[in-house]
Amino acid sequence: MSVQFGRWHFEGQPAAPEFLEKVSGVLAPYGPDRSSSYSKAGVDILCFAFHTTKESRQDVQPHVLKSGAVLTWDGRVDNRTELIGLLGAPLSPEAPDLSIVAVAYERWGTDCLGKLIGEWALSVWNPHDRSLVLAKDPIGTRHLFYSAENDQITWSTVLDPLVLFAGRTFELEEEYIAGWLGQFPATHLTPYAGIHSVPPSCLVRLGKGSATLRKYWDFDPYKRIRYRSDAEYEEHFRAVFGESVRRRLRSDAPILAELSGGMDSSSIVCMADTIIAPGAVHEPGLETVSYYDDSEPNWNEKPFFNQVEQQRGRTGWHIDVGSENSWGIDLAGNGFAASPSSGNQRSGASAKLKDGLISRGNRVLLSGIGGDEVTGGVPTPIPELADLIAGARLRAMAHQLKVWALDKRKPWFHLLFQAASRFFPAALVALPESRRPAPWLGTLFVRRHRAALRGYQTRLRLFGPLPSFQENLSTLDAVRRQLGCLALPGDPPYEKRYPYLDRDLLEFLFATPREQMVRPGQRRSLVRRALTGIVPSEILNRRRKAFVARSPMRAVSTGWSALDESSRHMLSQALGVVDSERFREGLERCREGREVHIVPLLRTLGVERWLRSIERCQRIAGLGDRFAG
Repeated sequence: MSVQFGRWHFEGQPAAPEFLEKVSGVLAPYGPDRSSSYSKAGVDILCFAFHTTKESRQDVQPHVLKSGAVLTWDGRVDNRTELIGLLGAPLSPEAPDLSIVAVAYERWGTDCLGKLIGEWALSVWNPHDRSLVLAKDPIGTRHLFYSAENDQITWSTVLDPLVLFAGRTFELEEEYIAGWLGQFPATHLTPYAGIHSVPPSCLVRLGKGSATLRKYWDFDPYKRIRYRSDAEYEEHFRAVFGESVRRRLRSDAPILAELSGGMDSSSIVCMADTIIAPGAVHEPGLETVSYYDDSEPNWNEKPFFNQVEQQRGRTGWHIDVGSENSWGIDLAGNGFAASPSSGNQRSGASAKLKDGLISRGNRVLLSGIGGDEVTGGVPTPIPELADLIAGARLRAMAHQLKVWALDKRKPWFHLLFQAASRFFPAALVALPESRRPAPWLGTLFVRRHRAALRGYQTRLRLFGPLPSFQENLSTLDAVRRQLGCLALPGDPPYEKRYPYLDRDLLEFLFATPREQMVRPGQRRSLVRRALTGIVPSEILNRRRKAFVARSPMRAVSTGWSALDESSRHMLSQALGVVDSERFREGLERCREGREVHIVPLLRTLGVERWLRSIERCQRIAGLGDRFAG
């Protein structure tokens, strides 16, 4: 992993040394291993390295190609062997990922981007045609932001310097705030008007007075995988999932894996053990970290992650989150926060994680994010029924309606209407409770940003790709939006890897029949069947984990005095985002343990804390005046 920053001044004016020093001060914590720079003809580029593989320790960035183009790279190439075979000399099996990307770009230009499987962000400055190319991997696991102005273009994998050192104030991007308060903002947005994020699977080509965006790769909507038996699907899943985990075990320091006791994290850890045991992966070891709260009756995860530990024959690292304010319920905050997610107060749990990462030397953290979403974690028949409707397979639809109606204990015509309504315009379909805007949001704000607050809901197309494929892309887009909001860890830095979001694994899942993924009474049917004998049966057969509600309620109650005072003078009220009186009613309900929209409530607190942060730093035009008013 590495972080990068660049500024291209069109008139050839070099950046002032004090400006670069300030930027370096922000970037250095994310890349403590090595710093390097490039400066020529008005282009200044800074790189700070954080090594997670032995190959990356050979990197020298920015990398100047034979053509004179300057390449900077943050990422990991997972199909190294395949690319080295295609590209040949001068690459050796030990070549760093950066060298593979550089040779690929020299040979294929931007056509190489679709061939790079992994988690990455890339920038290429070309002095010959005076253009800048920015691109991200198809899933969007890394950040890459840019700002184009009349006299310069600035880009960075960290948002903070684009805001702090722009030499001007910004207008707020209201749609981003709406997305954060809904189902996460669109992937091209940042909280600041004029600063953009490169979307996943896209490249942006920038020049003086020009900017073009295009998608360089996408999933094949007509790819189909059809086998004769369940066993063949299960074998294929084990192969691609195992390869995905193997790719993410490449590290020269002990790897840490989240182990929550759920199926996603448990399957990653158990599959990693099957790979490591035969000696197929040369790595320094896999450790686990688990969170528990013995005071929370609805979140007793310890018996489940203990099952995995017993199977592994070793106990992991346990962090008790029940003894302190693990939710960060405080509007004061400290310092500058570039976004609502980075403005979260440091909790006791995160402080323990920080101390442990430093003492144990972990640089890679495996995460189960995305697993539930892409493997049928929500046991709904709607995508399958929508496929049958689109294909006019009436007999099969009648049979499946009967089976699913019995399983769901709902009338078959209710399920049929649910499936058919997915083809209706979004405005005609009632939103489920989970997608409705929080009741304390401002009426005009909701009216202006209804699409973002509803999670950019779209209807299915009757003709073209299968409706289940369209649903898969919609689900993946939601995961991409979530990843786009995650703050980059820098204290200490570590690289987060996502085995369930491997491109090859997703291609397999998206091409597999829906009835393999979810069956009546069998959510995540394929995963459960395929991982029998690898993951403990107690976890494969457990119910979905309960959502924790008491801890944030307890935190609101504990910090009520400060919250009560702060909520009477809310900056988000001055901006028209929140009706503070209705929000205080929500806080009251939370404190009293009554039913409340807890996730939107916590996110609203996050927005308020972030707004106060940027108001203190005076980075938003007119924000202080509106707050004072």
